[in-house]
Amino acid sequence: MRVYAIGDVHGHLDSLATAHALIATDRRRTGDMAAPVVHLGDLIDRGPESAEVIEYLRRGPAEGDNWITLRGNHDDLFAALLDGGDDAPDVRHWLNPRIGGQATLDSYGVSPGDDDSIRAELLARVPDSHRRFLSALPRSYVLPGLIFAHAGIRPGVALDAQAPRDLIWIRDEFLTSTEDHGALVVHGHTPVERVTLYPNRLNMDSGAAWGGPVSAAVIEEGRVALLTPDGRRWLQPEPPPVP
Repeated sequence: MRVYAIGDVHGHLDSLATAHALIATDRRRTGDMAAPVVHLGDLIDRGPESAEVIEYLRRGPAEGDNWITLRGNHDDLFAALLDGGDDAPDVRHWLNPRIGGQATLDSYGVSPGDDDSIRAELLARVPDSHRRFLSALPRSYVLPGLIFAHAGIRPGVALDAQAPRDLIWIRDEFLTSTEDHGALVVHGHTPVERVTLYPNRLNMDSGAAWGGPVSAAVIEEGRVALLTPDGRRWLQPEPPPVP
């Protein structure tokens, strides 16, 4: 089994394309053009090309690419904002620099204004195809020996019993756990200086939101390699972080 994983994107289309180029090179080396590529979510916010990233990832599977794109917490907030239901975030909260929604507004050409005018213009400018894509994003993806989820999982809870919020928001309880989850959990959400493999999880968020790269890795035969311009760099598990 071979599978590729791509970490948080945060509106950086060029970096995402670079990650896909590294995968394409690895595919040519192995001759495997069918292995799935799992994107770990947080497609939008903070970077300048959120709309373009959504379009890129929406079109890939439509053109035959074996891509799976998971829902991150930023994607979930945006989808809820567009749906306008009871769980829709306050527009001002989403525009807070900590969230970075202003960059997403800019990518769709939405003008400044009050909450109602911003929401109305968003609904007018965001294509229905983007709304459908965001609404359909799953929160997890499972392969033999692997669990993919944007933020991680709650230790000790079966995957089919995980709270949807935990899969896209959890941090400390998951990050400090040394528990064997029964599979390697591949996640993003919490930035690290470099892609890091621990005994029970693989953190793929290399800080694209803050100027780092969008990273790509390959997992095969129980081993993990970071994809680099010089080829594969096999990773060894590091000690778990101290709680």
